[in-house]
Amino acid sequence: MDGKPLAELIRTGDTWGPRPLTIRGIDLFSGGGGSSWGARDAGVVMVGAVDAWDVAARVYEDNFPTARGNVVCAKLSDESGPEIFSDLGKIDILIASPECTHHSVARGSRPRCDESRRSGWYVMRFIEELAPRWIVLENVTPMRNWPGFEELIAALEQNYNIRMGTLDASNFGVPQNRRRLFIVGDREKVPSLPTGNGMAVRNVTSILDRAGRFRVGPFFNGRRAEATIGRFERGCEALGKGKDFLVVYYGSDQAGGWQPLDRPLRTLTTLDRFGVVQWSNGEPTFRMLQVPEMRKAMGLPASFRLRHGTRRDHVKILGNGVCAPVMKSVIEELIGSEALQMAA
Repeated sequence: MDGKPLAELIRTGDTWGPRPLTIRGIDLFSGGGGSSWGARDAGVVMVGAVDAWDVAARVYEDNFPTARGNVVCAKLSDESGPEIFSDLGKIDILIASPECTHHSVARGSRPRCDESRRSGWYVMRFIEELAPRWIVLENVTPMRNWPGFEELIAALEQNYNIRMGTLDASNFGVPQNRRRLFIVGDREKVPSLPTGNGMAVRNVTSILDRAGRFRVGPFFNGRRAEATIGRFERGCEALGKGKDFLVVYYGSDQAGGWQPLDRPLRTLTTLDRFGVVQWSNGEPTFRMLQVPEMRKAMGLPASFRLRHGTRRDHVKILGNGVCAPVMKSVIEELIGSEALQMAA
């Protein structure tokens, strides 16, 4: 048995081999658990999470029974640390998606909140005291422009080899164009980031329900805003009448306010953003994109449970989330071969 103590070996059939390595992780600013879903798919056992929103924390606990008892609803600060958990044990990987609202260009010219923008620092006590082997931080790409960004990276580099880069979810089999900054760290070697999982690009059509279970109404109902009608007309002008497409129902848009169905969905936000125009008997019908479709657009399966909160809450949880297949690939790239070596 290669000289290994029996306690370190496990029997499989007629042979003995190393026990499977358990990699234990926590998720800070966890939301409903998109990152953690990807981490779990990569083999990580999630044992704790923190989020400031009670609905998101309940959704997380519902989906990650291994973390129950350590899913904390709390607003993190510079003073926050591992003491908010109970009996956490050894942590191998820390995942965090600090609040990104005040980095995002989606805010336009609205005032920024410095406390929100420095939320990246709120992970530092956890990192320093838990000393996980690996870290993964995720945020919107404009975080690079935050005045404290370089200082944060320098602080992390005192104990970690750091690699960072921008990844688009559409390169990982997710039917959505969603570009996010990923910062990965490894205490023992220089890490790398994946370039994509080689899956074919998926489009909007792949997420749309075609069974007719969602209620639709006529597009022209006498109550449509002029801006929405204008977006509909631009879509018809480009595609021709009778072709289904999406209109951007809320929020600003720099591409005419509509998009065809043969491309990945534009970035989901925390509000109902997309309306579906479909034609029936030569007339346009309309409905909003629904939660099951948004869940698919985030790369989450139907088994990801959204049993707490309202529909609006579910839209917010998904729009705030991390696409699970991207996080899965990031973590597999970060720990995959090393985990095998540790288990050998």
